[in-house]
Amino acid sequence: MENQETIQKTLMNELGLADLPTDKQEKLMIKMTEAVLRRIFEETMKKLTETEQKEYIKLIDEDVDPQQLEAFLQEKIDHYDELVKKIVEEFKSEMKNPDFLK
Repeated sequence: MENQETIQKTLMNELGLADLPTDKQEKLMIKMTEAVLRRIFEETMKKLTETEQKEYIKLIDEDVDPQQLEAFLQEKIDHYDELVKKIVEEFKSEMKNPDFLK
């Protein structure tokens, strides 16, 4: 899975945000990253069974490292990496759409 830093760099470069002042870049990146991560979480939860969802939440509550969470998801969800890439690509496409803000 793409980590948060990779997602942020990709969004920054592909959406042409590098010319914004640093403070605006940071605020925008936080909001966009949160939106992408929320979508990933929602889609992930849809793919897991109820029992797997409980296991996943338990891992989160136990504050396991991100690699363990990712390993769990890759084990439970077929083509997990592709799912994440698709979500990121859809988000970028939406953000590039001039009608997005209308």
